Amino acid sequence: MKVRYLILFGGFFAGISSITAQDKTNLKLEEAIQLAWTKSNEVSLANTKVDTKKQELQSAKNNQYPDLKLTGQYLHLTEPTLHLEVDAGSGAFPVPDQVAIGQASLKVPIYSGMKIHNGIKLQDNLVQAENAMASKTKEDVAMRVINYYADLYKSQRTIELIKENQKSAQQRVTDFVALEKNGIIPRNDLLKAQLQVSKLQLSLDEALNNEKIINYYLVTLLKLPTGTKLEVHENDLINFPKNNIPTDEQPALQNRKDLEALQFQEKASENSIAMAKSNYYPSIAFTGGYAALNLNNVVTLENAMFFGVGVSYDLSGILKNGTEVKIAKSKALEVKDSQELLKDNIRVQVQQAITNYDLAIKQNTVYTQAVEQSVENYRIVKDKYDNGLSDTNDLLDADVEQLKSKISETISKVDVIQKYYELLSATGQLSQTFNLSKI
Repeated sequence: MKVRYLILFGGFFAGISSITAQDKTNLKLEEAIQLAWTKSNEVSLANTKVDTKKQELQSAKNNQYPDLKLTGQYLHLTEPTLHLEVDAGSGAFPVPDQVAIGQASLKVPIYSGMKIHNGIKLQDNLVQAENAMASKTKEDVAMRVINYYADLYKSQRTIELIKENQKSAQQRVTDFVALEKNGIIPRNDLLKAQLQVSKLQLSLDEALNNEKIINYYLVTLLKLPTGTKLEVHENDLINFPKNNIPTDEQPALQNRKDLEALQFQEKASENSIAMAKSNYYPSIAFTGGYAALNLNNVVTLENAMFFGVGVSYDLSGILKNGTEVKIAKSKALEVKDSQELLKDNIRVQVQQAITNYDLAIKQNTVYTQAVEQSVENYRIVKDKYDNGLSDTNDLLDADVEQLKSKISETISKVDVIQKYYELLSATGQLSQTFNLSKI
């Protein structure tokens, strides 16, 4: 008996549990991807990180604006002892008992070794890097939706095929019961037919269980109600162009968002080096302000305005800053090495995706032929069995091979689609295919 081979298909859905779902809902693949992009926690986190980087950029830009400070104090004085250096005359000098001080100061940066300029450029490059990583996250989420859709379709189609075969197997048992009662076939043949029905039921139960958990994964990702049961149609998956299939890694090196993120991080690391070097130079700023003072019973100062240029130079920092520059250069080298490592990985990923896609096409061709062969083989064996030229084992084996080939053909057809999308993902073209960049 080869019914046991059906159980192997259960391994395709291994490691999953079940849910209860009622009404069936159909979503186009592109609609599901858009929904995932809207509801996914991963995408939400990626967008939040982009917003954070934008705020850090704005904070860096704020450093180029003037600093304006207002200070004021009102103090009560105890009776002070006064010693005047000038002649106060014969009269008694009044004793102050309170003092009020007010001051406004303005500082406008003029030159700081290009630290502010490079700080803005650094944050801008980090924003671009985070944007690229957000796009990569969206592509990864889209690929997860595609895989869930493909796996759910495989599961649902497998269930349909098993149920179709189960009907004919149950009818065969009904026929064999009558034949066995009339002594036309031995009881052993009836038991074999009944055993086939039992094994089909086991395979069906496992497939139904796997359908439920794949459905649960997809519903959870799309943030749909837990009881939602999705139904995938063949057109939901196969509507994709088969031209312009990538044949090398060049599209990936141009379109991969994770590589683009590292390229922006490399630019940011160059800005970090420039910022570290800026500590070798003095800081120059325009300063100005206004001051007012009231020392009760003694003096009142009003309209005291001042302005000028301030220079600060950290002389000790000249000796210490060499280490900071070396650290910045080392981090820049880390980013550059990471970029080269990613390029190597991209080349491997693309080559593997191309090979897997080609293999999936070849396998689908073979499985399609196998369906025709198994159907014809079953027809011939059935004809021989009806004419007493073949036994029950041959009939049941031919029936199992027919079902097995149909399931394999269904899975291989969807595998071609999956491998195509995986190739697009490896080359960074998945978003372009679905036009998801506009979502």
